[in-house]
Amino acid sequence: MNNVDETYGSTGAMLLRLGLGVMWIAHALLKWFLFTIPGFASWLASQGIPAFMAWPVFLLELTGGIMILIGFYGRYISAILVPVMLVATWTHISNGWLHTSEGGGWEYPMFLVLASIVHVLLGDGRFAMHTKQALIPN
Repeated sequence: MNNVDETYGSTGAMLLRLGLGVMWIAHALLKWFLFTIPGFASWLASQGIPAFMAWPVFLLELTGGIMILIGFYGRYISAILVPVMLVATWTHISNGWLHTSEGGGWEYPMFLVLASIVHVLLGDGRFAMHTKQALIPN
């Protein structure tokens, strides 16, 4: 049984892709403009994560967000970003649920995980640069 509306399902997937791309870009730019990369590196080290991961995480979130936004292999990029945000969720669990908590809660990172998984499952939707939707090529 398929409960996805075939008339609007592709448009819904596109809207998810656009919103998700913008959120990943915003998440990266937060590290650049507010936390700074050295500040983010220090925070990673305080969580037991190697500080050198600050640049790869920042670049992955920024370029990944752009690729998701334009629909260029977006569902694959979302799959790659899920583990990154699972680690972020894990590091914020002790701060409580709400992202407005001191140190940030885990609700926002977990939402990005779930939205990214939905993107992987649905595909990029309409007006994507790369339209082949097979998750595993035939």
